[in-house]
Amino acid sequence: MLNTLDPHDGILAIDTHVDIPWPNGPSAFEDGTRCVDLPKLKSGRIAGVCFVAYVPQGPRDAAGDLAATVRARGMLDTIAGMAPADGSGGTLACTADAIEAAFAAGKTAIIPAIENGYAMAKDIALLDEFAGRGVRYITITHNGHNDLADAAIPRKDLGDAETEHGGLSKLGIAAIARMNDLGILVDVSHSAKTSMLQAVKRSRVPVLATHSCMRALCDHPRNLDDEQLQALRDSGGLVQVTMVSNFLRPRARARDLTVADIADHIDYAVNKIGIDHVGIGTDFDGGGGVSDFHNASQSPRLTAELAKRGYDHEALAKIWGGNFLSLLRKAEAEKG
Repeated sequence: MLNTLDPHDGILAIDTHVDIPWPNGPSAFEDGTRCVDLPKLKSGRIAGVCFVAYVPQGPRDAAGDLAATVRARGMLDTIAGMAPADGSGGTLACTADAIEAAFAAGKTAIIPAIENGYAMAKDIALLDEFAGRGVRYITITHNGHNDLADAAIPRKDLGDAETEHGGLSKLGIAAIARMNDLGILVDVSHSAKTSMLQAVKRSRVPVLATHSCMRALCDHPRNLDDEQLQALRDSGGLVQVTMVSNFLRPRARARDLTVADIADHIDYAVNKIGIDHVGIGTDFDGGGGVSDFHNASQSPRLTAELAKRGYDHEALAKIWGGNFLSLLRKAEAEKG
C-alpha cells in the first residue's frame, strides 16, 4: 500500500535531461557540488537519468567536426563509467525493460544521450556507433545551426543567418530516418520551430522535447508555442518541462523561482495537450534549478507541489517517467 503522505512513493521517476561535468568534473559517486550525483539521486528517489554528452556548436569544418565527435565519444565513455562492472554505481539501462528492471532492483538507471547532432558531424554512419553505445536520444541542434537543422537560437559569432536550411537539411532528414531505424529518439529541444515541425512530420516515431517550457507563459525562442504543443499531441510526442529560469519566467533568476513556477508550465501543457504528453527534464548541471529545487535530492518537492494541485499517483507516475518509457517502447518497436 502506498504512503499517501508522500506522493513520490513508488514512482519510477526519470529525469530526461542532465548534463555531466566535462572534462574534469567531480565524481558521480560523491555527494559534492553538482546538482546531480548518485547519492543525490538516491536521496531524491530518482530512478533513472538521461545523462547527456553535450557538444557545443562549433565550426563546421573538418577540424571542428572531428573535435565534436571526439568529445561526444569521451563523454559517452564517462557516462558509461557511472555504471561500472563491479556494480558499485548505477546500471546502464538502454531499453525500457532495463530501466524498469533497474528500478525493481533498487539501482539507478543510467541512460546515455547526446545533445547536439553536431556530434555526428556529416557522417550518418556515426549514428550506428552511438546506438551501439546505448544512446537513446539525440538533440538535433543546440544553440547555433548545424548541418542537420536550423536552431531556435542562431549563433552570429559562428556566422549564422537567421535561417540556413529552412528547417531540416537533406542530411537532417536522412539522419532522422536512420535514428528511427536504430531506435534513437529525436529530441527537438533547441530546434527552430520550422525544424521541430518538420521533424514531427518526418519521424516515424513521435518526437520529444527533452527540456523545454511553454511559450505562452514565457516568450523565449527556446520554448514551445501552442502550435508546436498540438503537433506533439497529435503525433503522440512529449514535452518534458525544464527548469531554466529564463524559460520559466521572463528575466527571472533562479533564486526568484520555486517549484510552483515549474508546476505552472506542467499545468499549462497538461491542460493544452493532455497528461500523456508531458514529462520532466530538469537540465540540472546545465543551468536548471529553482530556489527550492536546485539538486536531485529535492525532487519530491516538485511531486508534492503537483499533488497539491490535484495530480493523483497515476498522473504523477506518467509525468515523472511513465510517458517517457512508453515513447522508448515505441522507438524500440520501430527499429529496423
